[in-house]
This record gives sequence, structure tokens and C-alpha cells, in this order.
Amino acid sequence: MTLLEFCIERRKAELPAFVRVLKAVPNDKRDYRPDPKGRTAAELAWMLAQSEAAIVTLLDTGTIEWAATPPPARVEEIVASFERDAANVNERLGRMDEAGWRKRGQFLMGGSVVWEDAVGPMVWGFLFDSIHHRGQLTTYLRPMGGRVPSVYGPSADDTGQ
Repeated sequence: MTLLEFCIERRKAELPAFVRVLKAVPNDKRDYRPDPKGRTAAELAWMLAQSEAAIVTLLDTGTIEWAATPPPARVEEIVASFERDAANVNERLGRMDEAGWRKRGQFLMGGSVVWEDAVGPMVWGFLFDSIHHRGQLTTYLRPMGGRVPSVYGPSADDTGQ
């Protein structure tokens, strides 16, 4: 199995947990934040969706120009965006060859390159960062009055059945 094939396999395994966590965000509590310096639940969820959109752009153009935007008004819109772009990433990765996986990519913020690497490590980096932020979002759920879904196994709120 190549690293590209392994990445596709891992992304497909992680996506259902992402969707469960995003759907668990109570829409009426989307402005919850545990600390004034932290992102709101909606901002955090939207960052997960924007990350998938950014990977689509990376795979199409070789470059990401990150520009955080305000989240949509409803959690359902965030979930739909995440699901659509995650499927688009997987579709593009499924068509990619090893040369495309090794091609150079750039991540820009404010017009400056902040990360340059092969596309493969960048896709992995986005996955790991998203897993981190998904975990962060799960810590918001119970204090918001939501239920923590099963991610890698049962939670106190979801037996995973």
C-alpha cells in the first residue's frame, strides 16, 4: 500500500467521526466558547469545513490562500459544506498518481508562504490538524448542553452502537 492509498483509507475512516461531531453542535449554542480567547463552536466547526475546501484548492491548483471567513448561520450548512468538500478531496485523491502526491504545494496567509512541501505531507498535515480541532470541539459539546458522539470508541453519551 502506498502512502497515498493509506491516506485515502485513513481519511475515509475518519470522516464519519467528523460528521458525528459536527452534527452534535447544538445550533442554538453555536456561539459558545469556553474562554474569551477561544473560537466559538461555530468558528471551530467552520474551520474544519474550510480545511476540506482548502485541500480541494490545493489538489486543483497546488496553492492554498487561507482566509478565514465567518461561519454560516446554521450548523447544518457547516455539515453540508464539510461533507461536500471532504467527498471532493477523496475523489481527487482517488484520481491522483504518485507524481501528483509528490508535487510541491504552498500554503499562503496574507500573500506570504507559510508552508511549502509536497502535496502528500500537506494533506496529512491538514488531516492531523483537523483531528486535533475535532477533539477540541468535542470538549465544547457537553458544556454547551450537547452530547459527545463516539469518535474512536464509546463516550459517556454515545455507546457507538
